[in-house]
Amino acid sequence: MKTLLGRRTRLLAATTATAGLVLVVAGCSSSGGSGGATVKGVHVVKAGQLTTCTHLPYPPFQSEINGKVQGFDVSLIDLVAKNLGVKQQIVDTPFENFKTGAFLNSGQCDLAAAGMTITPERKKNVDFSDPYFEATQAVLVAKNSGITSLADVKTKGRKLGAQAQTTGEDYVKGKGYDPISFESSDAVLNGLRTGQVQAVVIDYPVVQGWLKDKANADKFKVVDNLKTGEQYGFTVKKGNTALREAIDKALKDAKADGTYKKLYEQWIGPYHASVASPAAS
Repeated sequence: MKTLLGRRTRLLAATTATAGLVLVVAGCSSSGGSGGATVKGVHVVKAGQLTTCTHLPYPPFQSEINGKVQGFDVSLIDLVAKNLGVKQQIVDTPFENFKTGAFLNSGQCDLAAAGMTITPERKKNVDFSDPYFEATQAVLVAKNSGITSLADVKTKGRKLGAQAQTTGEDYVKGKGYDPISFESSDAVLNGLRTGQVQAVVIDYPVVQGWLKDKANADKFKVVDNLKTGEQYGFTVKKGNTALREAIDKALKDAKADGTYKKLYEQWIGPYHASVASPAAS
């Protein structure tokens, strides 16, 4: 498994699809929660900003498009920032930190948004928002691979790839597979393209994004869709009830007024309410 800890933190620009604002990135606080400001009862680590940790790239949830970070997660958190009267700042960090809550605890970020599955293990270190997306894991292969299912990968002795530190990787390991780990979703797809692996398992919405590209759609196909009961949530530092409630309110309002559906169709695809709007767990 490749380590993610050596990756340098990057500060990036973000754009909001809902309000059309360009969010200019500046430095972020590492003060461990001192300083910052309180807006509408919510403490932010840097005045005038809602600082979001993510891990790039992970389309359609967050990725750089035309030099700015955009995606479904970005647009949803823009709604939170707008309600608070601040601007969102995106910080690219190693995915390992999302499991431990390290950057939340150090005061570098207010929240984390990274297409992250809610799990009991992660709940020990961070507080999750209400779930905002229900995901399945897809198995993607080359059309000429002869692989027709996840089971085929093992039966035919083929190599399986997965993104490191993800629930997809955990799922297949739990089924007795020994996947080759890749640092990012882009690296997963490249591993399949170059023949390092003959099949990959990763969140289905990510695969949907890949297959919007005709070159990918001509070459690859989904042969299995694994229902793992995964729900995505945004995370805040343990005990940060005010920000968690602000996120939940923005999600609830967006689902009620149609904004959530609009953003879902923009970034992910056809809207299915039973999948896209899971009840709070």
